[in-house]
Amino acid sequence: MKKIEEILNGIEIVSVIGTKNRVISGIEFDSRKVGKDSLFVAVKGYKSDGHDFINSAIASGASAVICEILPEKPDKSICWIKTGDSAKALGLAASNFFGNPSYSLNLVGVTGTNGKTTIATLLYRMFLRLGYKCGLFSTVCNYINEKELEATHTTPDPVQLNRLLSEMVSEGCDYAFMEVSSHSADQKRIAGLKFVGGIFTNLTHDHLDYHKTFDNYLAAKKSFFDSLPQNSFALVNVDDRNGRVMLQNCLARHYTFSVRGMADYRCNIIEQGFEGMGLKIQGEEVWTRFIGDFNASNLLAVYAASELLGAAKKEILTVLSDLHPVSGRLEVIKSPGGISGIVDYAHTPDALLNVIDTINKIREGGVQLITVVGAGGDRDRTKRPEMAAISAEGSTKVILTSDNPRSEDPEKILDEMEAGITPDLKRKILRITDRHEAIKTAVMLAKEGDVILIAGKGHETYQEIKGVKNHFDDREELKNALLSK
Repeated sequence: MKKIEEILNGIEIVSVIGTKNRVISGIEFDSRKVGKDSLFVAVKGYKSDGHDFINSAIASGASAVICEILPEKPDKSICWIKTGDSAKALGLAASNFFGNPSYSLNLVGVTGTNGKTTIATLLYRMFLRLGYKCGLFSTVCNYINEKELEATHTTPDPVQLNRLLSEMVSEGCDYAFMEVSSHSADQKRIAGLKFVGGIFTNLTHDHLDYHKTFDNYLAAKKSFFDSLPQNSFALVNVDDRNGRVMLQNCLARHYTFSVRGMADYRCNIIEQGFEGMGLKIQGEEVWTRFIGDFNASNLLAVYAASELLGAAKKEILTVLSDLHPVSGRLEVIKSPGGISGIVDYAHTPDALLNVIDTINKIREGGVQLITVVGAGGDRDRTKRPEMAAISAEGSTKVILTSDNPRSEDPEKILDEMEAGITPDLKRKILRITDRHEAIKTAVMLAKEGDVILIAGKGHETYQEIKGVKNHFDDREELKNALLSK
């Protein structure tokens, strides 16, 4: 419970109608969740406009409304707050309502196209192992200490986000690590949060169905770094040309990392196989259970951020050597018959290319790489032919299959993928729409020593078809098929 005037701290207010000296029971931006004495924030969203639901919110008990457009005849029993940006106001109001919990934590945000989940999760595991209480917001799962909470979005909405941060503070957490998606930055879900650090991984082709242009996508990511306070750190991957762009006009302390060239934090791969790789980080050798250049970069980011947060070098390296890959990220499943199955969340061209390149650096001559890949429905269509082309160029055999078709016809998605295959590579392609059958066929085609890559869904335990989420786990499907061979 908070007074309206306390909730409005920091919000740019154009005008107020009614008294601010009343108590609010909660904050909602979904009119269906409004209860008695709630504050309703009318946000113009991607698919709907909260202003269309103000009357519904009032009917459900809202006693105050934040909006950008006032009604012609405002109800005088309601407190009306007009602002120029209700999305930003929602984040600030939610933070104020829950007592600005981020100010009581060492909150670190991780953004970029690929690597967010791995870096955020490994930092969470790192600081747990170092003896701290921690929280995590990730695509796979949210955690308050070791209590697991289902994740519905990469970055939760501002109300849920601040509620969970408040619970982390109540549970005595010292650190919290968060994936900051481009959607959340653009929609200002992180407004009102105080970060002690931000990490940039890379920027490649993704989410153009939402952002429309790459420049808009870049601007969304950069807005996170532009908002970092002066006493925080900005840690960026300079192997990506957009890394230094993130630092432009960024007030935070600047740090760089690289696995290719000069940077504040450096790393190179000494050796690698399917069981793991040896790295040299800042001149120190360490064996890890991860594989791939991109994971070397991810681990370097974890090392650098841990050091910037005050952890000792020796302790960081000790924990790094014992950390396991994140669920569904280059997760290796070995069969009794000597086949290596790999499940990975790669659902962008760059991520898929990185995974295939990693496998090809390790596999020996005569060993087949059989790739099973699809593309999600109701998402960026331009990457579909590119992903199919990357798979065909880097694999011995490719099975095009359904991913999460959502509301789209899976056959049409496969048609768009197949359009990216050049005539000389058509011979490599099989098309099996049923994902269960596609995985089963890949295992049937594999012989001892071969590698099977199941790409696109990673940790997901469902397949969404026409709005219905049916249980489907690539790891389960692969394990069952390998055991039955």
